[in-house]
Parts: sequence; structure tokens; C-alpha cells
Amino acid sequence: MTERLTVLIVEDDPNVLLGCEQALALEGIATLGVASAEEAREHLKPGFAGVVVSDIHLPGVDGLTLMKELKAQDATLPVILITGHGDVSLAVQAMKDGAYDFLEKPFSPERLFEVVSRALEQRRLSLEVASLRRQLEDRSSLEAMLIGRSAAIERLRALIADLADTSANVLIHGETGTGKELVARCLHEISNRQRHHFVALNCGGMAENLFESEIFGHEAHAFTGASKRRIGKIEYANGGTLFLDEIESMPLALQIKLLRVLQERVLERLGSNTLIPVDCRVIAATKSDLKELSAQGSFRNDLYYRLNVVTLELPSLRERREDIPLLFEHFLLQAAARFDRPVPQLEPHEQSALLSHDWPGNVRELRNVAERFALGIRAPLANGGSVNGPLPLADAVEAFERALIAEELRRQNGNLSRASEALRIAKTTLHDKVKKYGL
Repeated sequence: MTERLTVLIVEDDPNVLLGCEQALALEGIATLGVASAEEAREHLKPGFAGVVVSDIHLPGVDGLTLMKELKAQDATLPVILITGHGDVSLAVQAMKDGAYDFLEKPFSPERLFEVVSRALEQRRLSLEVASLRRQLEDRSSLEAMLIGRSAAIERLRALIADLADTSANVLIHGETGTGKELVARCLHEISNRQRHHFVALNCGGMAENLFESEIFGHEAHAFTGASKRRIGKIEYANGGTLFLDEIESMPLALQIKLLRVLQERVLERLGSNTLIPVDCRVIAATKSDLKELSAQGSFRNDLYYRLNVVTLELPSLRERREDIPLLFEHFLLQAAARFDRPVPQLEPHEQSALLSHDWPGNVRELRNVAERFALGIRAPLANGGSVNGPLPLADAVEAFERALIAEELRRQNGNLSRASEALRIAKTTLHDKVKKYGL
């Protein structure tokens, strides 16, 4: 955990509260002091990054009741109780009920620091474990959403899992058909924004005169034909994610307005002077070089740098040919189920055609081929399915070999000895090929 942990002190005696805060501050520990359990609840959300030190005797809800509430909400949260003279038996029972430790008044600053330090270390470890578990769960779900076993896709899934819960804007760059919207949806679905809307807008698929109303919304009678108020895409995405595809197509005048929203986190509907706060994560996608476009003056330089906090580069399908059989099988099964057809079997020469095809349309093109194949239209595979012709022979052979080795290594769980036996080649030869193909 890189986040700094905080000690929340719940104490109605201002002198004791001040003494605790000062003692911990001298040791470099961040504190937050409140005088009641009711105030404490406002700060104690699930996953609170810190520990709680609470007096047992509080006005209103007492410390024991607060502790039980907190342990029910988060069993790993350390709660340290402050007791008065004669309350030791009560504190011991509280420890049996889940309290981390107790401090009997009067206690020394050294005793406070000792107990709090141990509790903070335990909390730090529990939060790290919870974070790792979430990442593992996220990556497991990512494997179902973003299919592939190539090194490029593994790296992409790891980046998505690391970035999902941050608020950083993301720029997705990739060729047409590489799955830019799918990656944006993955970032949304495994993030803490998943309960809110994912709003997608294609900046290149709309007339310029309608674009401003679509993205910012408008009030009734803001212009001719505006009979009622309309909530724009940005406002609708509040709390969630706004995905702007083909961002390079956004008109320059609207780029300025979008930049203002990103900087100030407020917007104005057309026909209104009211500022509306918005909190949405912006993910933009492009197949163009935005840096080059901004150098040419066709894309705002300041917007480019605002969007380009993190860039995800999506590999083309020809850069991850070993994923083609798995992706094709996935799309084929989906299509066969949708069309209520039996799943056809690939002939060896058809799989070779899949692997040697250049795939200018990337994953989208592969899906279309799989759907036609499920319908019994096999002709496109006979010559590699390529309008541009097949790859040069040497490239096609390498692509086929790379895919076969990658698939066999997957089946053998990465065991080179078993894979070399299955492929009937020497282990040293296989090792050299694995190194050559970056597997």
C-alpha cells in the first residue's frame, strides 16, 4: 500500500484527544480526531485506510457498539479501545469480541505509539492482501473479457488491472478493429465506477451541429426544435466512465469546451448559465497519432496532454497470431449458439489460412469470418480470407510455427520438455524458437 494510513481517534474528552493527536504527530503518524461515534461513521467507509482508537464511554453510541458495527462492516479493521479505571474486564471481553487491543487511562505516549504502530502494520498488510485479491479477481474476469494468451495481451490485461481503480484519464491507441471500446469497457467493469454508467460516444459519427447538444446537453427551448431538456453524455456519465471514440474527429471548437470540463469538472448545458459538477473518468480512443495531429494544428495540444495521462497501445492481430485459434474458436462457438447451428470443424489448411492472413480489419474481421464460417460460408478461408493476398511464404511459415508452439506450451503449462516431445523437436531447438518468438 502506497497510501498513507490514518489513525481515527474517537474521544469526547478534548484534552485526551489533543494528547493522543500530538503524541502520534510527533511520530509522523497522520491522525483525525472526532468527538462521537456519529462523527466517526462519516469517515469510516469499507476499506478505510487506517485504524480506529475509540474511548468506550462516548456520548450517544458508545465505543463498544461502534466497534461491533465496524467489525461487521470490515472484520480486518483494527479497533483499539480506551478504557477507564475499573473497565479492564469489559475491555478484555471486547478483545474476545474482536477489538485489537485496549489502552487503560492514564496511558503514556510510548504505550499509545507501540499499540498503534502494531495495529497500523497489521492494517497495512490486510489492505495489501485485499488489493492483491481484487487484482487476481479482476485479472480472472479480464481473461474472460479480453481473450488471448500472447505476451502482448497478458501485458495489456495487467495494465488494465493496475489502472482500473485510478481516476487517471486514458488514451487508447490502436488500429481499426483491435477492440478499443472493449478495453474501455474492461477498465470500467472492474473499477469502482462499475455501478454507474458507461457512456460511449463516437466523435466521428455525428453531425457537428448536433455534437455540442449531444455531449453537453441542452435546456428546453435552447434552440429551434429543443422542446425539452436533454441530459448530455458527460452529465449522464457522472460517477461512471465516458468513452470518446475517434476523438481525433471532434471539432476544434468543442475540444476547447471539453478541455474546460476536464480541467474544472463542471459543465453548462446549452441555454443555461448554471454550472453542473461532474465526476466521470474520460477514456478516449484513436487510430491516429494525436501528437502529430496537434503539431499540425488539427488537434488541440493542451487537450492531447490532458487526455494522454496513460496510453494503452493495442496490438494488431498480426502481432499476436498465436491468439488467432483461440479467438476464432470463441467467436465460432458464440455464432453457432446464436444461429442455432452445429459447430463446424476447421480443416488443417483452413487453420493455416487463418494464421497466414494479414487481418487488416483485426479482431473485428476475424469475428466476421467466424460468423460466416458458422453459417457454412467457408470460401473466404480457402485462400486465406485476404483481399490483399496471403503473406509472403517465409512470414506465413513463421506465423504458423509461432502459433503452434504457443498453443503447445499452453497445453503443457509452459513445460519445455513435454512440449518438445509433443512437437517432436529437440528441447534446445524449441528453446531457441521460444526465445526468437518472444514466447
